Amino acid sequence: MKNLGDALGDRRRFLKESAFGLGTLAFGHLLRAQDRSSPPHFPSTAKSVIFLFMAGAPSQLDLYDPKPSMRRWHGEPVPPSLLKNLHDPIIRGSARVMASPRTFIRHGACGLELSDYLPHLGTVADEICLIRSMWTDQSNHHPAQLALNCGTAFAGHPSMGSWVTYGLGSQNANLPAFAVLLSTYRKGPEGGAQNWTSGFLPSPYRGVSFRGEGDAVLHLSNPPGLGAEAQKARIEAVRELNRERYRETLDPEISSRIASYELAYRMQADAPELLDFSGESAETLKSYGLTGERTRAFGRNCLLARRMVERGVRFVQLCHSNWDDHSELDAHLKVNCEMTDQPAAALVRDLKRRGLLDQTLVVWAGEFGRTPMNEVRRGTSPGKEGRDHHPYAFSLWMAGGGIKGGLSYGATDDLGYSVIEKPVHPHDLQATILHALGMDHTRLTYRFGGRDFRLTDVGGKVLHELF
Repeated sequence: MKNLGDALGDRRRFLKESAFGLGTLAFGHLLRAQDRSSPPHFPSTAKSVIFLFMAGAPSQLDLYDPKPSMRRWHGEPVPPSLLKNLHDPIIRGSARVMASPRTFIRHGACGLELSDYLPHLGTVADEICLIRSMWTDQSNHHPAQLALNCGTAFAGHPSMGSWVTYGLGSQNANLPAFAVLLSTYRKGPEGGAQNWTSGFLPSPYRGVSFRGEGDAVLHLSNPPGLGAEAQKARIEAVRELNRERYRETLDPEISSRIASYELAYRMQADAPELLDFSGESAETLKSYGLTGERTRAFGRNCLLARRMVERGVRFVQLCHSNWDDHSELDAHLKVNCEMTDQPAAALVRDLKRRGLLDQTLVVWAGEFGRTPMNEVRRGTSPGKEGRDHHPYAFSLWMAGGGIKGGLSYGATDDLGYSVIEKPVHPHDLQATILHALGMDHTRLTYRFGGRDFRLTDVGGKVLHELF
């Protein structure tokens, strides 16, 4: 009988040398991670996704879900019968209705009501589908952001962009299939890079972060004095060393490292053109807000997102933070809307003008909503009012990618506290996004730790009514 060392040696030789070896298959799969485009499960309505992640939870009651009846209750105690699932005795005992100070205006042929803080979005009202019946299981930022982006409140799971690129691959071998663009007001997202992690999927599926200043991608430029030929020779030498090390260890992270080096080398040729806006018209730059101080950062990212999907990037996540308005809500909300409203509307309009909206799904979403009552723990003096975290009801919108425009979906009660019609969980949203891309969310799985995982865990239903 062979001893354990001999048996392990035979197994390693089989994995290294057999054309059918698991190591060979894994190695080839990882090297192709950024270079392939896989067929979907069924015909898709979208090829790419632009996910506008509004970290910190915007107030749906002041932007998307008008509740005029709240005005006659403003300042009055909230009826205890409406505060179901609220276990905080401080809030239960002192909760008072806080009617929105905003004015809601009807827009477009559809007559969609939006806050006066969103005048630009109103110009594309007939293109968007507004979901007013979202709810989630999480009431703290970090786990709720993970639930929205990764399908679970636990760290270490792949993000939506990673699942999409794992399932469909890349449409452009010279750019990352999953890109992340960041802009910040006050502070960054609580979940940080875990919102675009590849988790237990191979690392090439992780989102590649682009910065707004300096090198868009860190360390992408050659060091001073290093020319293109020398860089190519260096990359080839490193690749051969990594290949040799992989043959010895069968460590899949080495395969991932090779794929990352090769993608970075190819990006050195394509990224400068992608980031060069000199070919864009003055009208386009102005429409995205690149000529305005407040709109420039998010506007630049929206324009870059359009240029990315135009060049085949599969999933672009724009993260704008922070919307966590426990106090001074009206003032902070005004600033965030002034930063994001014009660029987001310009993105939808520009995609449509270029014939890209039909194949690009745009999603605008935060991780949960805000309470219908004032958060008394932060003060109630005029101008200082704010709203607390609220997982039981919030709003988001989608546009393009086969989604019906000019549609309002779902409803909440008279105070906006609970969903009363067509509830939508983050797993339903994720299943719907994957469906638009031609993927069955129950079939998009990855085996890890002895079980098959998927983005939607054991839930998720496709919202077919939206298509």
